[in-house]
Amino acid sequence: MKTLDNIPVTKFERAGKLVQTGVKVGGNYLKYYGQKLLDPERDRSELDEKNARDVYDGLKRLKGSALKVAQMLSMEKNLLPQAYVERFSLAQFSVPPLSAPLVRKTFRSYFGQYPEDLFDRFEPDSVNAASIGQVHRAWKDDRPLAVKIQYPGVSDSIRTDLALVKPVALRMFNMQGQDTDKYFREVEEKLMEETDYLLELERSQALTAACSHLPGIRFPEYYPEWSARRILTMDWMEGQHLGEFTQTEFSRETGDRLGQTLWDFYMFQIHGLRQVHADPHPGNFLVSPEGELIAIDFGCIKEVPESFYIPYFELAQAENIGNPEVLEEKLRALEILNPSDSPEEVRFFTVLFREMLELFTEPFQTEEFDFSDPEFWGRIASLSQRFASDTQIRKMDASRGSRHFIYINRTFFGLYNLLHDLKARVKVNAFRDYLSSRG
Repeated sequence: MKTLDNIPVTKFERAGKLVQTGVKVGGNYLKYYGQKLLDPERDRSELDEKNARDVYDGLKRLKGSALKVAQMLSMEKNLLPQAYVERFSLAQFSVPPLSAPLVRKTFRSYFGQYPEDLFDRFEPDSVNAASIGQVHRAWKDDRPLAVKIQYPGVSDSIRTDLALVKPVALRMFNMQGQDTDKYFREVEEKLMEETDYLLELERSQALTAACSHLPGIRFPEYYPEWSARRILTMDWMEGQHLGEFTQTEFSRETGDRLGQTLWDFYMFQIHGLRQVHADPHPGNFLVSPEGELIAIDFGCIKEVPESFYIPYFELAQAENIGNPEVLEEKLRALEILNPSDSPEEVRFFTVLFREMLELFTEPFQTEEFDFSDPEFWGRIASLSQRFASDTQIRKMDASRGSRHFIYINRTFFGLYNLLHDLKARVKVNAFRDYLSSRG
């Protein structure tokens, strides 16, 4: 794969690249509609493929938060056409890496040494390159290491990138008004945290220690002496990315076991620690040769305040969803219903969210849930499609809900998709045993 010697970092450079991408996409539409005049039965699949390719190619050159947004969208399997989901999912570990000279320059600026001087051996070619950084293999005292190096200028361009993405996001999610700023501030804060590798180091060590008693999951050890604000060093972990593993043949027993491990890992964090690994992307997990789950990236951690945690999980209880007074009380506590809403808006969004809650909280209403159930996923796809085409929803302001919804919902949707890919049946409350046994 071709390497990069530089990345656009100024507002004008990055905006210019996005304009170029927009011109390509516009050309694709003109060509498609011209062909459709000659062939009215022509479907959109080829257009989606071309647009997904051109948008992704433009974003991967920018890297940073622009590409991170694409990665986040790749998890929204019921929101985007499949062509976009497949192409954007490459943002996790398949983008052009930095050139060796730029990697050496980064090391020299933080350690005063080149990587080959700091380690016994350092491979100049990265083993994978994602949205914010790339990973190299290294060795020190016969210990294999993974060294994550952040792309230059990523943290400096976050605000600019979000300003460029904001108009598209507002249209895509039908958001209006000044209240939308809180969502973009939340995303900006999280992206800024993800670019601070010293913060990631601290959180990684704390979270892995807190979760060390959970069975079936392993974590790398982290090394402060070889880490800096833009460089993070940890153990090299052998294994197959979970996304690749789920494309292979594996037994139902194996899928259930790995799925249970994932479920317990996430439920323990949320209910026991009030913070959670909020990036459940298949590229952030490995399956070891021994069949254990390995979590390798703690860059995105979401803290869950009690003021959100309590009403959020009270709405996972069927008796509360079915109680109109309690439902409205919790919807107001979670900022889904606003003080300025008209009676019509209150009725509309109460009915809307009751239907969503009844579906998405189904796993919590039973002792065991089968995430491979095609009927469950069919209803999710049908609901998403119906909401996307509902003209009344399009007329309403969808700027609703606490800012904490962004990463908590992302966590659950990502987890559900991973469990679906594993065809896992999970014991929903098994994690409670680990809350009481926490050392």
